[in-house]
Amino acid sequence: MKIGIFTNNYLPNPYGVSGSVESFRKEFESRGHDVYIFAPKWKGYIDKNPNVFRYPSIDIKIKIRFPLAIPYSRRIDKILEDLDLSIIHSQHPNLLGSAAARWAKKKKIPLVFTWHTLYDQYAHFVPFLPRKFAAWLAIRNAKIYANMCDAVITPTRSVIAIIRNWGVTNKNIRSIPTGVEEDQFANPDRENIRETYNIGEDETLLVLVSRLTAEKNVEFLLASVIEILKSRPKTKFLICGEGNLRKQLEVQALKSAVAEKIIFAGIVADDIKKDYFSAGDIFVYASRSETQGMILTEAMYSGLPIVAVRATGVRDIVEDKKTGFLVSENKNEFKAAVEKLIDDENLRKKFGEEAELVAREKYTSSICAKKMLSIYAEAISHYK
Repeated sequence: MKIGIFTNNYLPNPYGVSGSVESFRKEFESRGHDVYIFAPKWKGYIDKNPNVFRYPSIDIKIKIRFPLAIPYSRRIDKILEDLDLSIIHSQHPNLLGSAAARWAKKKKIPLVFTWHTLYDQYAHFVPFLPRKFAAWLAIRNAKIYANMCDAVITPTRSVIAIIRNWGVTNKNIRSIPTGVEEDQFANPDRENIRETYNIGEDETLLVLVSRLTAEKNVEFLLASVIEILKSRPKTKFLICGEGNLRKQLEVQALKSAVAEKIIFAGIVADDIKKDYFSAGDIFVYASRSETQGMILTEAMYSGLPIVAVRATGVRDIVEDKKTGFLVSENKNEFKAAVEKLIDDENLRKKFGEEAELVAREKYTSSICAKKMLSIYAEAISHYK
């Protein structure tokens, strides 16, 4: 197949959609397919992949850096005219999503759309518009877009019910997560990270890898962990990621009595992310807006038990009392679940081993790519 992927969010952006596109691209190409990426220009970044084509963009920063694509380019139009694409996969309903739909129609090939985002949770990123109106507008546009596509992909099962409730009537909706790139997680170095951050052998390390923004519920998480650190002196907390709330979280940590036990590591590069997961003993998470859950499957693949707030997406991945604990958004309940794993090393090990087993059986990039290619083939067959 010759697969065209249109995305508003791509490298070097380190977050979910970029990671998803790259994971599938690598796996598709390893299976002999040609993949062409169409993304916004990121000022100062040079692509090593010759099959990445950049639309002009407006470089903005609203809480995080996010270049906005201008979905028209004569240069890229010429490239697309010459490409004999089999299928187009759009990652968004707007901006380059509109270009994806336009070219799928022009070439008379299938259009697949992945619904990555719970737009009501991300409305705070839209400036100048009331949050409820921004959410309504985004959901409305995505609903219309999804209903005209040949297939709709949701990264987790529970998102299907949500978008159905929002008015998506497309009969071809499938759930396919983004898989863990196994090569990227081979041979992790646990000791290097623990030595770097002065984590003792007798200390339990809680780990978070996340964007530090409101929809990830990081303020609640830090408040809960601070109480854990007070009651369990042989415990530390490693926070990996960036976002507009980082400074606020640092102040929150400094005002606590356990600031020396809280480590802000910043963004962790993909090639050493495995070491940070491996250094941990428990992965803690409080996001209320997961559709992808990539971070959770990576933590599980690394053998970490999970304590997370029971929410959309999360409950599809974490199996309560098997691979971790799912709790309500209550500090005492969250604290109790984490402390149970801190205090019970055997339970921690049992959950971690089960988490790794589940991730290897269900959430590798190879398994997920195979499912996606099957959907592509089915969609293409309807056009013949």
